[in-house]
Amino acid sequence: MIYLLGGSGYVGAAYQALLTRKGLPFRNVRRADFDYTDRAALTDLLRREKPQFLINAAGYTGKPNVDACELHKSECLMGNAVLPGSIAQACADAGVPWGHVSSGCIYSGKNPDGSGFRETDTPNFTFRTNHCSFYSGTKALGEEVLAGAPNVFIWRLRIPFNEVDSARNYLSKLMRYATLLEAENSISQLDEFVAATFACWEQRVPFGTYNVTNPGHVTTREVVELIKKTGVSRKDFAFFKDEADFMTKAAKTPRSNCVMDSRKLAAAGIKLTEVHAAVERDLRRWVKAT
Repeated sequence: MIYLLGGSGYVGAAYQALLTRKGLPFRNVRRADFDYTDRAALTDLLRREKPQFLINAAGYTGKPNVDACELHKSECLMGNAVLPGSIAQACADAGVPWGHVSSGCIYSGKNPDGSGFRETDTPNFTFRTNHCSFYSGTKALGEEVLAGAPNVFIWRLRIPFNEVDSARNYLSKLMRYATLLEAENSISQLDEFVAATFACWEQRVPFGTYNVTNPGHVTTREVVELIKKTGVSRKDFAFFKDEADFMTKAAKTPRSNCVMDSRKLAAAGIKLTEVHAAVERDLRRWVKAT
């Protein structure tokens, strides 16, 4: 039996779909039915039911984007920084291995030599090091809380997308925003992300932190060109002059734009599609919202 926390969210729903396709028994632990933020109660449940593995896809991202986190700081702090520590203690006490969906948005830019950030690089878009968004700050704290925790995977997700039109899909967002910010990013194909992270458990790769992004990186303009090339949208995309223009006209908080190195995951035998190829593939099989 696999336990899933946060199964009703965008990423959690993808985990439900994966586990269903695999025919694996799982329990979507819904807060409406059980308050998994109560550490003692969660510990008792895990000791009693002894799941083989637990996936934490719960957290606070803000809707429609991270600007909302600036208005709901208590919920954001609890969901992204406090909850992971509570789950870690419960899983340790009950002897349950688990995986935590973290974020690559704890970085900004890339390394001085132009390479992507590795798992061993100190996050630079956090409360400690930069003028970050509240969301990124809390996600970094969540990783700090898990430092030294036994039997846990920390999976860093970045800007998820797939072929299904959705308000949470990066590709959909680009097509819906009136004006775009040109930026360079590593991003994660959602279904490949959940498959790769679960493969960490199935293949018993070493516990630890993994950047789970599609190899390479893309710019906003490159994705826009692929959107046009595949005919999904032929709108006249507009761009802000620069990040300062974006911050003045459209944003309440700074954004993380960064390049990440996913070679550690590949070295463990788990490989994702090159990012440009993944974006074009999903655009060619695009499913419009009904």
